[in-house]
Amino acid sequence: MKVSVFGLGYVGAVTSACLAEAGHEVIGVDVQKEKIEAFNLGRSPIVEPGLDQLLAKAVRDGALRATTDAVAAVAETQVSIVCVGTPSLPSGELNLDYVRHVSGQIAEALKTSGKEHVLIFRSTMLPGSTGLMVAEFFEELRLSGRVKIYYCPEFLREGTAVQDFRDPSLAVIGTFDGLAPADGVARQLLGGKPAALRWRAAEMIKYACNYFHAVKVGFANEIGRLCKQLGEDGQTVMEVVCADTKLNISKYYMRPGTPFGGSCLPKDVSALNAFADGIGVELPLLGHTLATNRAHLEALVKLILGKGKTRIGLLGLAFKADTDDLRGSPMVAVAEALLANGCELSIYDPQLNLARLIGANASEIQRRMPHLTELMCESPREVLSRCDVIVASQRCARTDELASAARADQHVVDVNGWNELKLLPWQYEGACW
Repeated sequence: MKVSVFGLGYVGAVTSACLAEAGHEVIGVDVQKEKIEAFNLGRSPIVEPGLDQLLAKAVRDGALRATTDAVAAVAETQVSIVCVGTPSLPSGELNLDYVRHVSGQIAEALKTSGKEHVLIFRSTMLPGSTGLMVAEFFEELRLSGRVKIYYCPEFLREGTAVQDFRDPSLAVIGTFDGLAPADGVARQLLGGKPAALRWRAAEMIKYACNYFHAVKVGFANEIGRLCKQLGEDGQTVMEVVCADTKLNISKYYMRPGTPFGGSCLPKDVSALNAFADGIGVELPLLGHTLATNRAHLEALVKLILGKGKTRIGLLGLAFKADTDDLRGSPMVAVAEALLANGCELSIYDPQLNLARLIGANASEIQRRMPHLTELMCESPREVLSRCDVIVASQRCARTDELASAARADQHVVDVNGWNELKLLPWQYEGACW
């Protein structure tokens, strides 16, 4: 395939060399003549293991050359990949000037040539940016079918970028409608088994990954600082934490939905924060964990109240399904907030027998919701018959039972991803989707 790569910085240089290695004919495009000259001599403009050798071989084999002429590069190729930089502005916002400039060049070249083309954005851009570029430069070309536009974020790490390109740990392709493209061009060029999403979701994945990496570094460093203050080895502590690949280093706890709660997490997060404060160790990241959980809880309550109804039903109240533990349950907190806002609640939880609650569990619910007995229903059908908004936090009812009682004028708020609820005859909305 003939490919033009716009921007010969870190991502563009590695992409160009690896595409040439894979047998494609590549034209690199950049505004800096120094980079063009280096490329045409087979020299890398950046230091990256293995890249010089790849570029030198590609130039010798005639598989790679570079130019400042964007129009000519587009005219000679079937695919253009945009890898230009998106630096930060002094305000912290993203500077899309380079992407906008290159998009304008490509669009003009395509309008003049009349050819069909595939355009792949790889530059790191905030959600909505691809749509912005399309609206500004390519909408007519896209609608006519002459240009197919994808957003494919890169996940290349400095120092291992060549290997990361050859064997990507993650592959994503963003399309206008979120459907996997039939042409297979992006997968053929960039490899992996790409997940297909809409443009904005694909753009978001890049930021979600980088934010997660940043949070992990910050978390490990804060635990390390606290360990050092205690005279312990933070590296050893984190090695043991990471040895648990069932819960700690896994997808567990990584599904958006209910705020965290229960008898352990809130208590232990609070205790460690107080302990760190007491010995003079600042933990800004860990210290805001309870605050972000409260914000999520408040957002959930706001979503429920935003339906404009006061008869609210809760499917599930305990901290976890198949338990009767109400200590620190986020749904108890939701119920408290709804009652405080004048709502009339009906609750179904098949595991709750209030007469059997003992100890701290009984004490907490007596303190927080002393009239809970009056709110409990014997069946999910009873909840649906009484309420205009249903908040589903647990899969505690049969779908067919819900289907027979659901009404078209009812709203359901799905807190934990109970996908079958989307198929029932009511108005569905997910907490985070």
